[in-house]
Order: sequence, then C-alpha cells, then structure tokens
Amino acid sequence: MHPLSSFIALVFLATAVTAAEPEPSKPMMISEAKLPAGFPAPGPVGEVIVKTYPAHRLARTAAGAGGDDRMFMRLFGHIKRNEIAMTAPVTMDWAGEPAEQGGPESMAFLYAEPELGKAGPDPADAAVVVEDVPEATVASIALRGGYGEKTFKKGSEQLDAWLAAHPEWEPAGPPRMLAYNSPFVPGFLKYAEIQRPIRPAPKRVEKP
Repeated sequence: MHPLSSFIALVFLATAVTAAEPEPSKPMMISEAKLPAGFPAPGPVGEVIVKTYPAHRLARTAAGAGGDDRMFMRLFGHIKRNEIAMTAPVTMDWAGEPAEQGGPESMAFLYAEPELGKAGPDPADAAVVVEDVPEATVASIALRGGYGEKTFKKGSEQLDAWLAAHPEWEPAGPPRMLAYNSPFVPGFLKYAEIQRPIRPAPKRVEKP
C-alpha cells in the first residue's frame, strides 16, 4: 500500500472502525465514521432510491496538481487545525461527463453539525472553503468497488436510465459520489453512493 494511502487509512480508523450489523433493507458495509446529523442511512446496493438530505455544512477544495490525495490532505489539514471530527462519507463532485473530466472536480469533508465553525475560506489555506449547503433531494444508487471513474460512470449511467423511466423527476444539478470507506478497505468491499440532485418536473398542460 502507498504510504499516503496507509496514512489516510489510519485517519479513518482513528474514528473508531466498527462493522455495521446487517439489517433488513440496509446494506452490509464497513462503517468507519459517523454520519453528519440528520443524514439518511446508506441505501441498498444496486437499487435507485430517492433521498432527501438536510441543510448541512462542509469544507470543500477543488482539484489540482496531486489529484485526490492532494485534495484529501488539504481537507485533513483543515479539520485538524480546526478540531473538526472526521465524518463519513467524503463527497466528490463531477462537473461534466466522467470521460471528459477524468476525475472529480472537487472533494469535501462534511461537518458533523451545521453549527460548527463558520462559512468562508480557511484563513490558513484559502484553497479550502467552508460552505453551507441547502436541503436537497437526490436520486441515489449504491455500488461496491473503487472510488474512481469506472464506478462513477456506472452509477451515473444507471441514474440516467432511472430518470428516463421516471419523467416525474428532472435533474437539478451535476452528479456526485459519496465515498464511505478508506483505502484500508479492500476494493470489493468499498461502498459508495452515486447521486444526482433532482426536482419535480413541471406538469405538462394538455391543450384542449
């Protein structure tokens, strides 16, 4: 394992690694950190469901040289400086099609409570910005596998197919990935949710 990956794994494990007890209609997964307050539980693997997320606070940084590892370390530095507890999942946003983008355009750590800290750039690192995110409804599908383009593209295609079959909903923003596990967890056990913000589609008015 790469030294940086080992370090990231230890960060997650320090938040008390526990195996979630399987429950009906809930996925078997390895839980390595708590969800932010009010967040819905992880959804079933391979099934598209509609979920609503409460307003919450997060720290976000944009992609640049160094890729995902660099974004993670920037965010880890932010929560360490500000004594913010690690939560799961870590979110990654894509601005366009994964084949065009090649990877996430940003990564964010979620605050456990929306009252923690304050919104705005981190005074110690302007590349990290704390944002308040409003309540949102998403179409969500859970998948197992690594957190790269392949998993993201697979989930995005399944969400597109679901939206085509459910005209009562329309996209309301770009897709994102919610990554729940550290590099310590083997790829075949990793759990992620690919999500697309949605809103009710305007009702068609039938002409007389």
